[in-house]
Amino acid sequence: MKIIKTSQEPQAVLQPGHLEDINRLSRTPLTEAEVYAFSVRLCDNEVDRDGERFAPRTLEQLAPLFVGKSGIFDHNWSAQGQAARLYRTEVVAEPGRLTQAGDPYCWLKGYAYMVRTPDNQSLIAEIEGGIKKEVSVACSVEKAVCSICGAPRGEGCGHKPGEVYDGKLCCISLEEASDAYEFSFVAVPAQPHAGVVKGFSSRREAASLKELVQGNAGCARELETLEHEAALGRKWISSLRADVVRLGGLADPKLDLKVLKAITEKLEEGELQELKRAYEARAQERYPLSVQLGYGKEPERRPEEDGAFLI
Repeated sequence: MKIIKTSQEPQAVLQPGHLEDINRLSRTPLTEAEVYAFSVRLCDNEVDRDGERFAPRTLEQLAPLFVGKSGIFDHNWSAQGQAARLYRTEVVAEPGRLTQAGDPYCWLKGYAYMVRTPDNQSLIAEIEGGIKKEVSVACSVEKAVCSICGAPRGEGCGHKPGEVYDGKLCCISLEEASDAYEFSFVAVPAQPHAGVVKGFSSRREAASLKELVQGNAGCARELETLEHEAALGRKWISSLRADVVRLGGLADPKLDLKVLKAITEKLEEGELQELKRAYEARAQERYPLSVQLGYGKEPERRPEEDGAFLI
């Protein structure tokens, strides 16, 4: 499960001892004058607007995984977009501050560097000027579980993210970090503070069928056909339900049609067909069809009807 989380702004800093960390990643030893370094708030354990959060243990697991990872733009995984690299990370606790779930707040801090070149002077200026500000991370976790009962997401435990149970806020806890991919400069984060921008690779489950068939024209056409047929099916079963309600009213005028309509909304096609046949039979018994014209026999005549024609 790949997760992309948006966080807060980078801060320019090059602390004592950090140049040694940078040179462990560079092929040629760099001097302080050749390096531009800044720190970033990569992600935290706050509950986001999707009702998810990184568990503190997950942040600790992510910290070493992010060392050496690239900084790019808008999660576009291209070598041409590589702008920086993380050389150190640490989990920072903020005493006295609590998350929405009531847990002590902590966040993953990353230290990144760039080699000063004529090409990236404008990017450095934008970072310093606060233009390039928000960043987000792409990483993988093995588990997404309910914070109330620990059930894996999607198993229908009954707890809803955002609801409070016995004084505890329910959320989806992202646990067991398995990999870290990159951090990106982004223009519009989903959350302005410790916000979230979700992004997924082919390793995760698609959020919808339309997303799943993106890039495959044949599957997209097949999905379009299925959607059209599904719409026709919904229209037909809606008509079937209306027929059952109408026939129910004919079969038994005492029936509460609102109640009957509510019942039909819960019935499947086979059950509706059986109910329709039963109501049709009862309606025919109550209102039998009468023949207006008789065939096969001569109508009776009274003698006086022909008296005027006798000579």
